[in-house]
Amino acid sequence: MSHPPSHSPSQSRPPAGRRLPGTALLVLLAALAPIVGPPGAQAASAAPGAAPRAAASAPGWTAPLSTRGRWIVDADGNRFRLRSSNWDGAQGSWTGSGDAADPANHHAGQDSYGIPIGLDRAPLAVLLADFHRLGLNSIRLPFSNAMVHGTAPVPDAAVAANPQLRGRTPLQVYDAVVAALTGDGFAVILNNHTNTSRWCCGVDGNERWNSSQSTQQWEDDWVFMARRYRDNKRVVGADLYNEVRRDVFDDPNWGLGDGHDWQAAAQEAGDRILTEGSPDLLIVIEGINWTGIPADGLPHGRPLLTPVRTLSHTLVASGKLVYSAHFYGYTGPNHSGATGLGETHDARYQDLTRDQLRDALYQEALYVAAEGGQHFTAPVWVSEFGIGADETGAAPRAWFAALTDDLADSDTDFAYWPLVGWRGDAGQGDSWALLRYDASGARSGLLDGTDWRATAWQHLQDSPSRTGPVPAVAAWHQLSTDHRDAVESLRVRAQGDWDSGARKAVCPDGERLAGLSHSQGRGLCTDTGALGGLRATTGDAEVVRDERYVPAGGDWASGYTKLQCAPGSFLIGYGVRGARTSAALCAAARTPLGGAGRTVWFDRGDNRPAGAPGGDWASGAYKGQCAPGEYAAGIAFTTRIGSSGAPDALLCRPLS
Repeated sequence: MSHPPSHSPSQSRPPAGRRLPGTALLVLLAALAPIVGPPGAQAASAAPGAAPRAAASAPGWTAPLSTRGRWIVDADGNRFRLRSSNWDGAQGSWTGSGDAADPANHHAGQDSYGIPIGLDRAPLAVLLADFHRLGLNSIRLPFSNAMVHGTAPVPDAAVAANPQLRGRTPLQVYDAVVAALTGDGFAVILNNHTNTSRWCCGVDGNERWNSSQSTQQWEDDWVFMARRYRDNKRVVGADLYNEVRRDVFDDPNWGLGDGHDWQAAAQEAGDRILTEGSPDLLIVIEGINWTGIPADGLPHGRPLLTPVRTLSHTLVASGKLVYSAHFYGYTGPNHSGATGLGETHDARYQDLTRDQLRDALYQEALYVAAEGGQHFTAPVWVSEFGIGADETGAAPRAWFAALTDDLADSDTDFAYWPLVGWRGDAGQGDSWALLRYDASGARSGLLDGTDWRATAWQHLQDSPSRTGPVPAVAAWHQLSTDHRDAVESLRVRAQGDWDSGARKAVCPDGERLAGLSHSQGRGLCTDTGALGGLRATTGDAEVVRDERYVPAGGDWASGYTKLQCAPGSFLIGYGVRGARTSAALCAAARTPLGGAGRTVWFDRGDNRPAGAPGGDWASGAYKGQCAPGEYAAGIAFTTRIGSSGAPDALLCRPLS
């Protein structure tokens, strides 16, 4: 997230590190000007608030982290709620104009030198002790791709309070911060915040993961970072990219298959991180932060996680996906956050009633966690929200109280933006920061008894929250061959290209194919009824292209071509060429399977079990699905005149 410049016009300013979505409409047919964001915070003093109670060191937990349904759990299976804040700076602070050596040209007058803010003002040990006092157990740690490749050491002034870091590059300083945080018990989530080391957000070259670099370079940098910290198990997550949004000419999209397809890019990067970088990391995928041109009468809005309902991610490692969204009072479901040029008449979040805000949070993000047993069910981390300590407006303050109430009531994982800022004699510094340090290292902020935000922050800490063991739950995952392969099994990937020239989809290891759609090439995977998986521990999967395993007298779809698995085997994948079914992929079971079966037709309508477990995993298409206690043993289709060869029926058999 990024704040606008500190001299911007009036109204509560956006949080540091956050980018303002979209572009401002100057002349529709000519140039689009970047939205700088809401004006600077009002300077009136804030009403005092109670200081949060001091917290002991981070509670014990065992790395790495994974997920079970909507919950994040540690290696012992205990719920681990991300109680986080954003320690920004390594993503860059220069606002993009003027001399980069002049602090006045950096966000809030703070030159971060491309490293986490505050290392010039307080020793690491002091900073970490204060983080513990806030009750944090985890830190979202932004970085830029430019930081990854930088070779110049930071100036001594950048680490004045930590002289042991002199002479190091920004990446080496980042290394030291990661080591200090994890050594002190914090979980660290790496966050690729920007391409270039500059403050965002608007039209700034950081709108997409590939705005100022190729998608290949972005993925390679992520693999590099995952490998760099692979042996540090308390580095628990890879937050792939911050606030994907529109540039001057183009919107990002969710599932179109082009170079701006964030759904596809996140899928590919997540799989590469888990297979080439570190299999232990959580993969954090934010929704799309802004599309369209912010002008009354033109389409525009904040999709966030709404597209996940119909097109979700399935990674090669089940139990590693976390979705993320950001909320700030000065933006809205259809409001970019701008004032003046680029401002529309849409409501901001701070203009909504409590019920309206709760509904917006649910529809745009929290439903992903709240609706269990769906193909999209996953933890949701609200990884940015915040407000200024000097905010005096009634509406922004009420919004902050309402938002934190909703995060508390829904037991949602969270990360405040930002954690650390300066406090300067001339007023420079980020009033949104929870902790502020002056040039001598003296601290002010949430811990010191005069910050009105303390009441809401303490409510987040004290509210009832699930703790302890989280039982394993059945998984449901969507497969999509819309534009590419969806081979999410590591064992099958090692087997090679099993249907050359076709689009192929395979369930993650430990899951089986439970459903197929008549059109769209979608599939549904599950491990329900067989947690831990059905597949034998050895042996390649078998490609089936004909009816060799259909026994005499066993024609379960008369007049149709049937691709049936061998006895004792079950479907884990399929191939399609155009719309035509080209192959079935079958795996041998590790335990005996039931033999008798039934035909599930779905060529003329849906045919799914009661309650539709897994949800609507192929929206707009007819779907066939075996019951939770069954496995799929065959696919039937026809290429007769007027038919495309798409799946028409499944052979479903009992698990035992």
